[in-house]
Amino acid sequence: MRLRFTAGILFLLSAFVTACSKIVDPSLKKKTLFFIAYRNLDSGPDGIAVMELDPESPNFGFITSKQELGAGVLPHHLYFNRDEKRLFTTALGGKYLYELKVRWDRNGYPSVQDAIPVNTGQNTVGEDIFFTKDGEYWVTFMGGFGGVRDGSVGVFNAQTNALMKTIRAPYDSNNNKFIMYPHGISMNEQKHLVMITSTIHPDLRSGVGNTTTLIDLNTYDILKTYRLGDSAKDLSSPVEVLLLRDEYPPYALATTMLGGDIWIAAYNVGKGIYDDFKRVVKGSDKGVGWALEFYIADDKFLYVSFGQPGKVLVYDLNYLPELRQVKTLPADKGAHHMAFFKTSSGRAVVAIQNNLLNLPNLNAGTISVVDVKTGELLGTVNMRKDYRLLPESIESTLGRGYYIHH
Repeated sequence: MRLRFTAGILFLLSAFVTACSKIVDPSLKKKTLFFIAYRNLDSGPDGIAVMELDPESPNFGFITSKQELGAGVLPHHLYFNRDEKRLFTTALGGKYLYELKVRWDRNGYPSVQDAIPVNTGQNTVGEDIFFTKDGEYWVTFMGGFGGVRDGSVGVFNAQTNALMKTIRAPYDSNNNKFIMYPHGISMNEQKHLVMITSTIHPDLRSGVGNTTTLIDLNTYDILKTYRLGDSAKDLSSPVEVLLLRDEYPPYALATTMLGGDIWIAAYNVGKGIYDDFKRVVKGSDKGVGWALEFYIADDKFLYVSFGQPGKVLVYDLNYLPELRQVKTLPADKGAHHMAFFKTSSGRAVVAIQNNLLNLPNLNAGTISVVDVKTGELLGTVNMRKDYRLLPESIESTLGRGYYIHH
């Protein structure tokens, strides 16, 4: 009897210690640690790293933990869910979509403990995610079901990760409503509208898009496909789209990867859809190309990354439909994803991940940390040189490192 009693006490004590080890005082959580999705350059497993990115820290550029996902998985875009309690990554290989289980230790350091594949059905090559207010998340699948001119959008239950609906609209030269090579996605839930881009076939050879497609959020119907190019042969490769919402006028913005431009479309109240797109920034006039990501930071400026030569152009949204440029921030070749934070001394900075699919002249493999007010480059982490890894995307460990993204 005494042995059973002692064993019971020890079990309860062990459970109590285990539970306490999972309780972390929020004030202890390190505010300058970031999740970095990475590609292994030596044919080893790709994965997710946690890195210190405060240039004022003696540990700047140090990887505190790694979670390997497997060779060829190529984790691509990192996203927190709507309440910022769950973390996901899409992937170009492997199982295409994963939920990442994150644990914080008692010293305030996070690590990815596991990566749980999400069943994507027949959908392949996961790209972007958008979490809705009503408990869904939508994922673009650039590979669709594997066809040459394919693409699909999966609608998932945000609680269970169950695939609820797959939206497909095969390309037809006689039909102006189709989904092909979808990459970017954005929503204006107040208008019940979703827009996706048509970028490029996953093999980067079989086909290139030059359109965006508008979808009804409630019915999943295709409403219109828009061309972003001077002609049908102008394969501009739209990569990301941003439907402005909330306090912003409801314009649609899109970047073109091969065009290197930014396009804009006004919302037509009478028709309930957007008007045709017009080019508002011509990259070649600015000496930049490969326009990629949109971010709106806490300062309410729009930050747009340009992979060549590697810069971030910053715009004031108060003059829409004009995009009035207010500053240029330095980066490296392949300037891509961003995350905004403050250093230990309180400087407002942006971390810029510089790599796009390891493409030539777009794969510096670095992370630049830049003061957003002065434009000063405060530090650079060279992951290619120091770790033989290429950063694929970046996200704050504390939640979304931006005000609005897509």
